[in-house]
Amino acid sequence: MPVYDYDCANCGAFEAVRRIAERDDPAACPHCGTTAARVTIGAPSVGGAKSSGDGADDSGSYGMSHRGGCLCCR
Repeated sequence: MPVYDYDCANCGAFEAVRRIAERDDPAACPHCGTTAARVTIGAPSVGGAKSSGDGADDSGSYGMSHRGGCLCCR
């Protein structure tokens, strides 16, 4: 079964092994039992960058960037 990340407001991040059908359901924190929401991270978007012809675009990111303005893509 896959492992999903959850974020408890009291204890912080934790992982839970769950069925795919249950992945978006809140999970109980293993430390305090509080219901915690699943942490979701957007997939990188591809495209829009101009290529220099050598397989890499001019910005060095190969045409990929994360959604939401993450720090790694700035």
